[in-house]
Amino acid sequence: MDSEDDMHDANDMESLDDDDFYSGDTDDAALDYYSDYDDDAGDYFDDADKIESRRPEQNFTILKDSDIHVRQEDDISRVAAVLSVSRVFASILLRHYNWSVSKVHDAWFADEERVRKAVGLLEKPAVQNRNARELTCGICFENYPCSGIGMACCGHPYCYSCWEGYISTSINDGPGCLMLRCPEPTCGAAIGQDMIDLLACDEDKQKYNRYLLRSYIEDNKKSKWCPAPGCEYAVTYDAGGGNYDVSCLCSYSFCWNCTEEAHRPVDCGTVVKWILKNSAESENMNWILANSKPCPKCKRPIEKNQGCMHITCTPPCKFEFCWLCLGAWSDHGERTGGFYACNRYEAAKQEGVYDDTERRREMAKNSLERYTHYYERWASNQSSRQKALADLHQMQTVHIEKLSDTQCQPESQLKFITEAWLQIVECRRVLKWTYAYGYYLPEHERAKKPFFEYLQGEAESGLERLHQCAEKELQQFLSAEGPSKEFNDFRTKLAGLTSVTKNYFENLVRALENGLADVDGNGATFSKATSSKNAAGSSKGRGGRGKAALRTSRTTDDSHWSCDHCTSMNIKSATTCQICNQRR
Repeated sequence: MDSEDDMHDANDMESLDDDDFYSGDTDDAALDYYSDYDDDAGDYFDDADKIESRRPEQNFTILKDSDIHVRQEDDISRVAAVLSVSRVFASILLRHYNWSVSKVHDAWFADEERVRKAVGLLEKPAVQNRNARELTCGICFENYPCSGIGMACCGHPYCYSCWEGYISTSINDGPGCLMLRCPEPTCGAAIGQDMIDLLACDEDKQKYNRYLLRSYIEDNKKSKWCPAPGCEYAVTYDAGGGNYDVSCLCSYSFCWNCTEEAHRPVDCGTVVKWILKNSAESENMNWILANSKPCPKCKRPIEKNQGCMHITCTPPCKFEFCWLCLGAWSDHGERTGGFYACNRYEAAKQEGVYDDTERRREMAKNSLERYTHYYERWASNQSSRQKALADLHQMQTVHIEKLSDTQCQPESQLKFITEAWLQIVECRRVLKWTYAYGYYLPEHERAKKPFFEYLQGEAESGLERLHQCAEKELQQFLSAEGPSKEFNDFRTKLAGLTSVTKNYFENLVRALENGLADVDGNGATFSKATSSKNAAGSSKGRGGRGKAALRTSRTTDDSHWSCDHCTSMNIKSATTCQICNQRR
């Protein structure tokens, strides 16, 4: 909307500069990015050194009811001043053009008469009632003195009692009352807020004003309500930012484009498919197909829950058959290989009789197993994120104050703990959606799968180190009865892990949003800076993940060395990494 440029951002957030994490020995714990992890895969992020000072600008504004009201009144005043009309008329015009000041101006100056007719703002009354002592109400047809008759700009006379009933009914019918017109069926004159304020009761006035306020958000393409349950904040979005993630003041993050939970690096289409798949019955049918067989008689699906091949269908069918060949059990005996070792099935399988059925069941089983693999990890990270949110709340409301007293430090010096938990929550969200990304990775892009799994595995490993440090290693200080000498070392380690993890996940998100574009058709990665440097094939990393590149040890300058395990920078004299405690 046009008034956005003149308003201040209602959700200015503090800068999360990594330097704030450190209270002292920063030189001894200088950190490098995860993007320099090795000479090949790390070169995928060869421009990561430029990212530190390039923090994304916030392209949205959070609005409270008071902010919405101020903007709304400002737009009404601007239109009224420019067009020389009353504020009531300006409000009607803005509602008709979805609260766009520029559209109102353009349409008005292009053809004022057409706009007046479309909106219902008549220049002259349609009915003249000059010098009349009494007028007849157009609804109840009773005669009233002029003082008991109310009229809109059209001049159609109605008694105040009928007006009140008409307005009250319209308001209680819903937001459609904002486009209220004259009760005369052939008249299109608009009923403005002046009539509402004059004739409606206090309860109806409040409803009308609430509808009017909400229409300012709901009718405007640049604004939306936060989709979190119970949240009453609105969000305005500046197009062109490229990042649709919005963080509301209620702590809920969502995607501006689809209003689902924030889901970078996955696109909105993938999220819709994934959510639909999780809620659909398709996987139930896959499970039934993969784990059951139809009764040969009644065709109901039956799950084999015991080792015996003798199956009896449930009543009223009660048909007894062989699980292997689906033949009647009465036909089985020594001639078929024994009651519990049917050779009819093996013979038929060799002849190809059961190939199609078995192939279909095997495909369903494989599909179900693949989906289960990704869904379980998606759900596990979601659960971990919910637990991290609860831990963050506990930290902010209870533990920070306790630590401040125990360690004799102001709460402002303990900000690094809160920032670590905020980073854990965000990284859990990103990692969760990488599993949906992996599930829908196109079949023709299988060459990218090893590199994707490598990046995902490294992200998961780094996040687990950070989560364990914030969750486990913090406990000794929470239970301490006095200041601890190791607390400053813990501060340096946790702040360092937070910074390294944040940088890596930012690079991971960019890589996936870029579609892993630097993986060639053979599955090898190449550097954007040095075209002759290619990855050394695909080798197995930890957890069975395929690595897209091999790690190599290197020293970046004469005073520091880079850890091969977590890529953090350490002083030359150090023999172990100050972040992950790995030996040089």
